[in-house]
Amino acid sequence: MKHFFTLLFSLSLALSVHAQQCAVKGKVVNAEGKPVQFANVAIPAMHTGATADQQGLFQIKNITPGTHEILITMLGYQSVKLKKNIGAGQTITLDIKLEEDLSKLNEVVVTGVSRATAVRKNPIPIAVIGKREMNMNVNNNIIDAIIKGVPGVSAVTTGPNISKPFIRGLGYNRVLTLYDGIRQEGQQWGDEHGIEIDQYGVSRAEVVKGPASLTYGSDALAGVINMIPDIPEVEEGKLKGSFLADYHSNNGMIGSSLGLAFRKNDWKYTIRGTAKAAHNYQNKIDGFVYGTAFREYNLSAIARVDKVWGSSQWGATLYDNTQEIPDGSRDSLTRKFTRQVKDEDDDIRNRPIVPDNELRTYRLNPLHQRIQHYRLYNTTKWKIGNGDLNTTIGLQQSIRREYNHPEMVAQPGLYVVLNTLNYDVRYNLPTWNGVETTVGVNGMYQVNKSKNGTDFPIPNYNLFDIGGFFFAKKSFGKLDISGGLRYDSRKIRWNDFYVGPNKANGFEKHMELPDTAGGHLQFPAFSHNYTGISGSVGATYNLSERVLLKANIARGYRAPNITEIGSNGLDPGAHIVYLGNRGFKPEFSLQEDIGFLAYLPDVDISVELFNNNIDNYIYQSRLYDNEGNPVVIVPGNATYKYQQSSARLFGAEVSVNLHPRIIPWLTFYNSAAYTQGLNRNEELISKHGDAARYLPFIPPMHVRSELKATARRDYGIFTKAYVRAEADIYGAQSRFYGVDDTETYTPGYTLINLGAGSGIRSKRGKTICEIFLQLDNVFDVAYQANMNRLKYFEYYSASPNGRFGIYNMGRNFSAKVIVPF
Repeated sequence: MKHFFTLLFSLSLALSVHAQQCAVKGKVVNAEGKPVQFANVAIPAMHTGATADQQGLFQIKNITPGTHEILITMLGYQSVKLKKNIGAGQTITLDIKLEEDLSKLNEVVVTGVSRATAVRKNPIPIAVIGKREMNMNVNNNIIDAIIKGVPGVSAVTTGPNISKPFIRGLGYNRVLTLYDGIRQEGQQWGDEHGIEIDQYGVSRAEVVKGPASLTYGSDALAGVINMIPDIPEVEEGKLKGSFLADYHSNNGMIGSSLGLAFRKNDWKYTIRGTAKAAHNYQNKIDGFVYGTAFREYNLSAIARVDKVWGSSQWGATLYDNTQEIPDGSRDSLTRKFTRQVKDEDDDIRNRPIVPDNELRTYRLNPLHQRIQHYRLYNTTKWKIGNGDLNTTIGLQQSIRREYNHPEMVAQPGLYVVLNTLNYDVRYNLPTWNGVETTVGVNGMYQVNKSKNGTDFPIPNYNLFDIGGFFFAKKSFGKLDISGGLRYDSRKIRWNDFYVGPNKANGFEKHMELPDTAGGHLQFPAFSHNYTGISGSVGATYNLSERVLLKANIARGYRAPNITEIGSNGLDPGAHIVYLGNRGFKPEFSLQEDIGFLAYLPDVDISVELFNNNIDNYIYQSRLYDNEGNPVVIVPGNATYKYQQSSARLFGAEVSVNLHPRIIPWLTFYNSAAYTQGLNRNEELISKHGDAARYLPFIPPMHVRSELKATARRDYGIFTKAYVRAEADIYGAQSRFYGVDDTETYTPGYTLINLGAGSGIRSKRGKTICEIFLQLDNVFDVAYQANMNRLKYFEYYSASPNGRFGIYNMGRNFSAKVIVPF
């Protein structure tokens, strides 16, 4: 087999070297015959293309002879597909006219489907947000950028740089995050464990809502977020790059990112380096919030080759984030933040106040967490007749250290290393009788180990995950039908895990057999195999080219994660002692989706309704003793035990976007998202009443409106200029999980944001830079989001100013500049 692939590669290389190269050139204009600058002209099969210049001219060189599909796209215009046969050494010239269109129905997505599919043909609820839209929205991390542009997506946050995505009220290991199709593995079970991805290196994000994504298996119960890296189109033999600078006034966040791209023959290379740093954020209630500063570094590289036999892409990423750990301790009278300075004799109510000069410093305090994440992966596509074989393999390592000992600052409390091997093999069969079929198998192998720590919330464990799936789709005139089945198996096991005294530092350490004298068995050995069948079937009916009806029903599956079944210790970053349950069963969901989409000349309308019933739903509940007192295992830290019951979630997302043709420079975007989560644990409800009636961390009603004016032509040096005003309206959350005050009532609030931006060009028409300006929370509203964990960081039952917990970020001005070269 090895010699066969070597021979195949050598033959393809020889053919590509000796074949005479071809070229495509031409001009892109609109209906009025005016040039469409920055239009993208691509040959998707070869992953090559060009961008039209100021005169609408483009040229693509070094194309292999044959029949090629050429795709021309530009925001605000209908896409054009051409199929051209190009002979050896031939250069063809194209005159392309684009018709104006704000519809996204023809946009192609790759997430949640077996192969690239237009949105109009996909019955699964899916949303796309592009790079420019993410640039226009202020954010401290990639998840916050996605939340702004996709109704139904929210996040549990812990400060400005930690956001865990939720889709329609479900999060943690129920939302599968991907980077370039590789599932992200970095201890997702933790409340304060964010997503280890460079926000400046992502060109677009695709969001699947619900469990209909059969190609990924467990952990996609709520949906999938796929972040696709930026790989710019580059002309042969030329170096292309961009430099980004980002500044936020509230927390002094300074971000910079440099990206480079180069193409030579059939190879394309990209590399990006990013650095971010911020001091504590502030609001008018708390002042500067101690423990929210961070420092982050990213490095990524991609090499891709396209040949007649297919393509292969190698990618590598390095992520290093040092993040402070807030605990919310304060002085009871002044409400100023205090800090821990002792280990053994720490008195939370008698800690020293943090000096003012340490609240605005970029120097991180000794109590922080450091997360390092490394990724190496390859995706290869082999053309086999009229079908293709796609393989993916990835290696990841996540290193997490949480330093919580003020008298021994170099001693981590939590120190875990997670190694993951991801694999995926799928075959797209040749289309037969109009049916597109895909079969595949994928999964992962994981090894998690604790290192030199003092706290052990989870054991060392091994996990092997494998799943096989079948997916098919077919069109019957105006009706598009797709669906499939999947079977998953997950084996998780660990050996006896002993913990005992560490004489060297006075804390505890992991003890290994046979030297366990004086220790105790914290995690008895465990081995279990979880299996599940999931499936999906849906249909899209095209009432017309611009009006669609969609319906889908899907059964989802999720195996319990390590903390839900195995935890028995303190997570110092979350300030919670977690207790798992070995008897948990997998979660299974049944979700129904109905959608109506209309992209009309003057208005876009989208209505998505969903109903989701979950069996064996797992959630956290505060642990109390028989006398009704909270159980305290570690002083100053709450104790939670995982529970399991049935649950139901239902809701809707509605979008109405106006773009009147008589006022072509004006757009008015409006969206609303509503989710309700019901706990069906009748025993708990009978005991606690309404406090137990709802699920935890359910987002409130969210309405977002944006009025945007965009210049229809250039004004001097300014190009693509825009101004916008936005209202972010969050309703009060009175339907919350209130047992043991796990959550409390959260008042509603409205945030007003303003923004403006423009490209700056030279006299020759070349873009010098792009500028994005934003003022968020214009009126400096003091508010608490119910999904912000800092809201619940409170040590007192009474407060001199009547305010409890920590508030969200206040007014923030940001400026972002992107300089292409």
